[in-house]
Order: sequence, then C-alpha cells, then structure tokens
Amino acid sequence: MTRLPRRLPAPLLAPILALWLLLTGFASPEVELAQLPPEAAQTLALIRQGGPFPYNRDGVVFHNRERRLPMQKRGYYREYTVPTPGLNHRGARRIVAGSGADGDVRSSGEYWYTADHYRSFRRIKE
Repeated sequence: MTRLPRRLPAPLLAPILALWLLLTGFASPEVELAQLPPEAAQTLALIRQGGPFPYNRDGVVFHNRERRLPMQKRGYYREYTVPTPGLNHRGARRIVAGSGADGDVRSSGEYWYTADHYRSFRRIKE
C-alpha cells in the first residue's frame, strides 16, 4: 500500500489551492490580468488589435447556455483560445469577450477568463 505524504511539497500548494477554489466556486469573481498565465495576456492583446488569431474558432459566438455570465442578447459574447503550452489542441482555457455598449470586443473592457472550459469564469480586471 502506498502512503501519501503528510504534507504537500510547497511548490504544489498554491496551484492546488487555486484550482480547488475555482472548482468549488470560492474563487474571487475577478482576477488581475497579471495573475493569469502569460498566454492570456497575449490572447487579450490579439483581441484588442482584432487578430490575427491562431485558431479558426477564435471569435465565434459564445452562447452562454449555462448562464454563468450576465445575460445578454444572442451574439453579444465571443470566445477566444488561450493556448496551453505542451498541448497539440486548443485545450480548455478561453477568454470570452463581451461586445460592450459600442458593439466592439476590441474596446469593450468586458473580458472573462475560464481555465476549465466554461465551468467557471473570472472577470479580468485591468
């Protein structure tokens, strides 16, 4: 029988705690861009400049079927891939952008990050 260590190694504590907080819904509903993976900042920069995007699904309508984001009219939200290093597919990380009052995701300031393929969202504070 394998024994579990009494304590987790220190470098594992923060990521495990952050994941637990996200999955249990206890995480803050907002997150600073600097706290996200560097690929999220790169994706957000591409959104603001209007592309070009590395994935052909970037910019498609996000339907918000689970209603985890504020309710808006159909087509208001767009989704963009946040690449995960080491994966040869899109992975689970996304930024969802709202169109805002002017109808333009590039300047709306409404951006949400999900690390778990839409199960939870955190609004990106800038």
